[in-house]
Amino acid sequence: MNRFERVLSWQGFPISAAKTKLEQIIRALKNNAQDYTETSKWNIFNYHKFHNSHYRHLLNNQPISCWEDIPIMTKQDLQVSLEQRLSKDFSAKSVYVNKTSGSSGHPFTFAKDKPAHALTWAHIISLYQQHDIDMSQSYEARFYGIPKDFISNKKERLKDVFAHRFRFDIFDLSDDKLEGFLKEFKRKPFELINGYTSSIVMFAKYLKAKHINLKTACPSLKACITTSEMLFDSDRRLLEEVLGVTIINEYGASELDVIAFENTEGEWQINNKTLLVEVVDDHHNVLPNGEEGHLVVTSLYNKAHPFIRYKIGDVGVISKKSTAEHQILKKLTGRTNQFAILPSGKRIPALSFYYVTKSVIEDSGDVKEIKVIQETEAEFKIEYVSENELTDRQKNKITKAIETYLEPNLKVSFKKFTTLERSKSGKLKQFISKLNQHA
Repeated sequence: MNRFERVLSWQGFPISAAKTKLEQIIRALKNNAQDYTETSKWNIFNYHKFHNSHYRHLLNNQPISCWEDIPIMTKQDLQVSLEQRLSKDFSAKSVYVNKTSGSSGHPFTFAKDKPAHALTWAHIISLYQQHDIDMSQSYEARFYGIPKDFISNKKERLKDVFAHRFRFDIFDLSDDKLEGFLKEFKRKPFELINGYTSSIVMFAKYLKAKHINLKTACPSLKACITTSEMLFDSDRRLLEEVLGVTIINEYGASELDVIAFENTEGEWQINNKTLLVEVVDDHHNVLPNGEEGHLVVTSLYNKAHPFIRYKIGDVGVISKKSTAEHQILKKLTGRTNQFAILPSGKRIPALSFYYVTKSVIEDSGDVKEIKVIQETEAEFKIEYVSENELTDRQKNKITKAIETYLEPNLKVSFKKFTTLERSKSGKLKQFISKLNQHA
């Protein structure tokens, strides 16, 4: 058992047993993936039906004759105290407790029983190993937020020491700070970059402007894992070029597990070991592979807290090439509560608006980051980080592109910043709507 696993074990998370359990799950999937999934999903459903009073209340005595009869859980269903949501024989002191970031608009505290949390870590360790990353040995450059209050900050720093990682302060991404980042890479034998996509992309843009390849500056570097925010194709190309290492895209949710992780074939492989991932339409009907809909996830091993057919708030597509054993996430569109509503009544995914703006604005000069804010149905404000103000010609080009791809007569204003405001967790919210809308 390595240092990282010993720390988990000291904290009461049975990591050795979890690694053995994961091996059993992998064998069961290879033997008969469909049987494994069927048995596991009904086991966890029946467990919470009989041991969790809050979940029984959500079921509301509905007759359940097949899996699709089970009602979809939403984040609104979890807006009660944690104690009310815990299963019988579990308490807040006997489980792993954490909070979601609230990026969906509904932050809440959640719990995992300790074997389930250990299984999550066993799974993550195995995902990293396929890319030749040893979590206990590979020194990690961590581009994540960190609490500002003294005690929480010191706790995170201590965890970083035990987990063999160095955390960069992503709340300040000025050129002076990014130069400091580069000096750390030149001094420390980092093997892995892991963190929020927007912050890593910002660092890469700084490096490109300086004509620096990070792999040359830090030869020990092996890979970069982007997470928590969308990774656009243009940003992936930039990262591959400037960082000089393999880019691995991760999609997960803190209350669940890693949901999809890029494998060595470049596929976004869905986690069917500890989760069941479904795609449903607006009426909660299960969609066939290849069709876009709401992602619904079941946590197969968390007995402390039910996540059964849980609507995570994202829209995506499972590839038609998927099998029961090998499922691939073809596309992740974005969050269901992030839509731009236009004067014509057209409702478009916010990321479409953001992407159109981003693709044009980045061709227009030295813009490093952008945020789109919808003030009214017809008015949008674009905040951007750049050394120079956009010219009238550049602004007109961006406005014209927005009209071409979205609709005409939209009013667009621009404001330059030295840095863009981030959430408390350190994520950059790329689109904000001030309209009253409900996901």
